[in-house]
Formats: sequence, C-alpha cells, structure tokens
Amino acid sequence: MNRRQRRAFMVLMWTVGFCLIGYIGGRPLYWHLNESLSAVSSCAPCHCDCSLEPLLSLPDDCMKQDPEEGEGSERRFTELLSQEVRQKEAIAEEKQRIADTTLLEAKKLASQYQKEADKCNSGMETCEEARERAEAALVNQMKETALWELRARQRGWKESAFKISRAHF
Repeated sequence: MNRRQRRAFMVLMWTVGFCLIGYIGGRPLYWHLNESLSAVSSCAPCHCDCSLEPLLSLPDDCMKQDPEEGEGSERRFTELLSQEVRQKEAIAEEKQRIADTTLLEAKKLASQYQKEADKCNSGMETCEEARERAEAALVNQMKETALWELRARQRGWKESAFKISRAHF
C-alpha cells in the first residue's frame, strides 16, 4: 500500500471506531440524560410511603367459600362430571357395538370364503380324478386300437385303403 491508501484506511478505521463507541455508549448515555432531565421537570415530587401498601391487595374474604353456595357448586360439579362419564360410557358402548358387528361380519365373510374354497378344492379333486380316469381309458383304448390294427394287418388290411375310405365319410 502506498502512503495515500494507508492514510485513507486509517481515516476509515477511526470513523468506524467512533461509530461503534457512539452506538455502544450512546444508548445508556441517552437514558441517563433522559432520567436526569425528567427529574428536573415541573412536577412536584410525590410524598407517599408506598412500601407499606402491598403490591396486590385482595379482600380478606376472597378465598372463603359460602357454605350454601359451596354445596350447590359441588353438587353441580359432581352432576357435570357424572354426566360426562355417562356420555363417555355411551360413546364407548356404541364403538364397542360397532366393533362387534364388524367382527361378526368379518367372521361370516371368512366362513363363506372358506366354504367357497372347499368347494373349489373338491371340484379340483373331482376334475383331477376324472382326468386320471380319462387318461387311463385313453391308454386302454390306444392298446386296444393297436391290437385291432395288428389283427387287421395280419388279415391283409392296408392303411392307404383306410385313408381313402375315411375321406368319403
């Protein structure tokens, strides 16, 4: 930095320093001067002894309860509480009834689905048994056909004649 820049930097730093001092020390100084000026105002000083009076004064009978009113309010409070308990019990019973109904419906549906599944399984077993019987019958039929074809060939039957005769049908 040359001399001119150094001098400008120092002036800037001094300015920032004074601003910070004014900002930090200015507020308390302002309030102190404001207080001292208000003490010199035209209002006469107050000559009362405020230390003897409590900050919050409540009447002496504030916390006392009237016996007649106390019983009535206790009765009303008890009635309100019992009414609230009855309402909550009614709501709980209604929710329980709905839950029981839903559970019963779910059990019925599960039973119905189980019956349908049993029917399906039974049908599948029947179908499988029929397929096995048909397969066995087909094997027997093929054996019988092969036997008849062998006998026919032994007696002079030729396959080409069979194809022609089958074409006429």
